[in-house]
Amino acid sequence: MLYLHGLGHFHPENVITNRFLNELDIGSSEEWILERVGIRSRRTSLPLDYIKTTKNRDPRAAFEASLCANAQAGARAAHLALKRAGIKPEDLGLIISGSSAPDHVAPAEAATVAAEIGIDIPCFDLNSACSTFGMQLNFLNNMKPETLPPYILVVNPESLTHVVDYSDRRVAPLFGDGSSAAVVSASVPSKMVFEAFFCDSKPSSWDMVRIPRLGYFGQSGSAVQGFAIRKTTESLRKLQETYPINSGRFKFVGHQANFGMLKTVCERCNMSEENHWHNVVDYGNTGCSSAPCVLSQNWDRFRPGDHIALVIAGAGLTWAHTMLKIQGTVIGD
Repeated sequence: MLYLHGLGHFHPENVITNRFLNELDIGSSEEWILERVGIRSRRTSLPLDYIKTTKNRDPRAAFEASLCANAQAGARAAHLALKRAGIKPEDLGLIISGSSAPDHVAPAEAATVAAEIGIDIPCFDLNSACSTFGMQLNFLNNMKPETLPPYILVVNPESLTHVVDYSDRRVAPLFGDGSSAAVVSASVPSKMVFEAFFCDSKPSSWDMVRIPRLGYFGQSGSAVQGFAIRKTTESLRKLQETYPINSGRFKFVGHQANFGMLKTVCERCNMSEENHWHNVVDYGNTGCSSAPCVLSQNWDRFRPGDHIALVIAGAGLTWAHTMLKIQGTVIGD
């Protein structure tokens, strides 16, 4: 089990609307996009003029054009998580980062985030594409508490718009940029606890989702969608069986791949809309930061007795789940 002390998120200011994508003249109308993926808008660290002028024809140029590096975005999310946790940067003893599209192959992105925050502590990357956050938590849960520092920062900066071909109407509507951060501990108690950890992978299908070095995102769309629906449904049902509680106390946060995928999972698992927390409609798929960003955006909605099922899937192919329990006295339940 891992104690959660604080969550943070950050999304860049520039908004890619469906109208903007329609104006790129790539055969994707506003109605087509909304019907296909259920996304209205997404954020980007790239200047909109850069996308409009170049359609990101050379993804290497996106790094230079970016208005916000992953280190800066990760630090923004981290500062919010630290504030909510009530601790200072110097209280951290370890930083673990992960990103589907890191700014640097070396050093570890965790090092650049630590430098941006202004601390010198051990740091490394643990990357499993969109399921990274779940894998990071699983890894820490498997460590002996006495081997870990009191407070650990898990940070996931994503700039997926940097690896999007904006002349490809199949991919252009899907992705946005975002960063998440979580302050966790294996030894310092909190009323918020991660438990029921699980992770798995199917590496024989690794090539179904990929981002080659200096290249664009690509996937076997329908097959990946089917995989995400199946594994998310299986994981959510398992958590529902493990925690047979008042339905109003059971919440679901999935990987924000697209709204259609999430809606199908909710229908199969009898999850009501009010208990399904999501942000994909307004922020798009922000990779491994997507589900923890949803958690962070709903921070003020956490109530004693809530059980928040976090279920994520990603390239590799990988999937993971955990349960976040909000402990405390529950009145009238």
